[in-house]
Amino acid sequence: MSDLTMDMAGISDAPRPLLPLSVTGLRLSLGGDAVLDGIDLRLTAGGCTVVMGPNGAGKSLLLKALHGLLTPDAGEVSWNGTRAPAATARQALVFQTPVLLRRSAAQNLDFVLRARGGDRGRVVELLDHVGLADKARTPARRLSGGERQRLALARALATDPEVLLLDEPTASLDPASTLAIERIVAEARDRGMRILFVTHDTGQARRMADDVVFLHRGRVAEHAPADRFFPTPSSQPARDFLAGRIVV
Repeated sequence: MSDLTMDMAGISDAPRPLLPLSVTGLRLSLGGDAVLDGIDLRLTAGGCTVVMGPNGAGKSLLLKALHGLLTPDAGEVSWNGTRAPAATARQALVFQTPVLLRRSAAQNLDFVLRARGGDRGRVVELLDHVGLADKARTPARRLSGGERQRLALARALATDPEVLLLDEPTASLDPASTLAIERIVAEARDRGMRILFVTHDTGQARRMADDVVFLHRGRVAEHAPADRFFPTPSSQPARDFLAGRIVV
């Protein structure tokens, strides 16, 4: 086999990128109520998309639907032509409250690497990356809230995802822990990982966002680049939200 043939074989065997993401007419009802009501959205590769909106707008539900954890009543979620949940193997989702194994911090990472066929020698590197190198033998459930969330983030990064979904990962954390999480996420974005970040914190959104999806009553009220959204939001719900007014 020639070098060119081998190169072409390698290219053909490479998995197709997950992006772009196309969401069309996404509808989801819970308890008879429409919680996602006709979501249309398209995201391309690169950057951090922040999903914002008032409580009950459907932010977390949208993230779960994109990740294939919820089956919509109608519409389609397509990751570059592959429907969720078939596309979730190259994604990782970090919840607001992490679910950790009753094992040490290091063993939590080792478990994921072993299950995914990864390099188990990366445990120390990953712990160091999130500032937990000195907590390797500490039971995960004895870590502080910020430490547990950093461990959950390290566990997600251990899978080398193309897309990282974060559901209010810094809610209720102290400022130092919040900034630590933001730093880790920003570094992942700068390495080319696609980020979808749900937050209710407008200050955090300003720091993290390349573009903003603003949800209101289960619909996309606005989707715009961050440098346009924050100074001049086009939708009234977004203007009210950014001004600190109650949005229902």
